[in-house]
Amino acid sequence: MKTQTEFAPTRRQVLGLGLVLAGAAAINVVPGFQLLAQAQAAVPPAAQKIADHFSSVKSMSGEFVQFGPKGEQTGGKFFLERPGKIRFNYDGASNFRVISDGKSVVILNKKLNTSDLYPLSKTPLKLLLDDRIDLSGGRVKAVKEEDDLTTIQLSDKSVFGNARITMMFDPKSYELRQWTITDAQGKDTTVMIFNVKEGVSIPPDTFAIDYTANRELNTKTR
Repeated sequence: MKTQTEFAPTRRQVLGLGLVLAGAAAINVVPGFQLLAQAQAAVPPAAQKIADHFSSVKSMSGEFVQFGPKGEQTGGKFFLERPGKIRFNYDGASNFRVISDGKSVVILNKKLNTSDLYPLSKTPLKLLLDDRIDLSGGRVKAVKEEDDLTTIQLSDKSVFGNARITMMFDPKSYELRQWTITDAQGKDTTVMIFNVKEGVSIPPDTFAIDYTANRELNTKTR
């Protein structure tokens, strides 16, 4: 069994951080969730309180552990700044980096010398990184309230097709604990965050994407 330091995530597993592209799978709701009617106008109060709190957090940093569909595990550090900016630095020899500058998201593998670019607007990361977390338009598909966790399931076909994101929050502090991306094939990738600090100052170049290098690299590899 691979350890956390030995595991080098594949592109699919890196996509679990929020880069799920459009697919054709149906939305499956986790048992025990409170289903919300498609025409229901009001957002559940618990979900709205969490969204308001999470929107108020303009920057944060911490560590993450990611679990792939087959139980693969890796981890690293992350940095977030609203609106639209995030960076994941993976541990290990692959030297994976996932960076969003507010417009695009790039997946960098320095070991393999690859650089894959995606529009932020077409990934679930957009839902997490917007200046205001928008729960309108039927995006909230289900809510589950427990003593230790409040779970909210979101879906938005205009952003990532029929895939979905399920987020878990502390019901008292409203802090994000983990999220699970379910892709179009029904495969889950879960990301847990910890040692989180809010309101941190992050150097602007943390979220810089070198578009020239990306273009040159992909031109050479065609």
